[in-house]
Amino acid sequence: MHFEILVEDKSGSIALEAILEHILGPNGTPHTRRVISYKGLGHIPKGLSGVVDPKKRILLDRLPSLLRGYGKSLKHLGDSTAVVVVVDLDDKQCVEFKQQLLSVLNACEPRPRALFRIAIEESEAWLLGDPDAVKAAYPGARDSILDGYAQDSICGTWEVLADAVHPGGAARLAKTGYPAIGIAKCEWARMIAPLMDVEKNRSRSFRLFRDTVKQLAGTV
Repeated sequence: MHFEILVEDKSGSIALEAILEHILGPNGTPHTRRVISYKGLGHIPKGLSGVVDPKKRILLDRLPSLLRGYGKSLKHLGDSTAVVVVVDLDDKQCVEFKQQLLSVLNACEPRPRALFRIAIEESEAWLLGDPDAVKAAYPGARDSILDGYAQDSICGTWEVLADAVHPGGAARLAKTGYPAIGIAKCEWARMIAPLMDVEKNRSRSFRLFRDTVKQLAGTV
């Protein structure tokens, strides 16, 4: 099975590379994968056919053209390849957002084999779903913050992780702004994801992603 994994940012791709190693094993033995990161989530274009600057690598802006392209290029491969789009929910309504994503897929002719998985609220929720991995990566992580986090809640998830592991917490990091926030998120992904136990993760949205990958790969 070959997986094309589309994710909205660099930190997400770093985390997913390690997570997929846990779920599927090394790339190519036997399943293959390619994780493609974009530079932000963006918005689904109205009419699903907006003209998009190819230099602007914004995931949802490009999603209609991406899925149409996959529909054509993967048509002859049948069920041996799947596209999995991983996005953050942020402040959206989950059912409505999922329906919008499916509307893009349903408008494709031919339609690729594609699925959507949504991290609630943000991809850092998947890292926080394994507090033991967080503490292994950051022995000084604040237990009071980790213990007080309500899994997959709408709470400013990256800020929770920053408060747990970053010197000065989210407040200091926010004062610095981007690109420091993005660099920190990449560091968290690089440090925590390789230490995760994917079978014990507390995040329901993570488990849905994990189980989807396993089902597609035929390992469950």
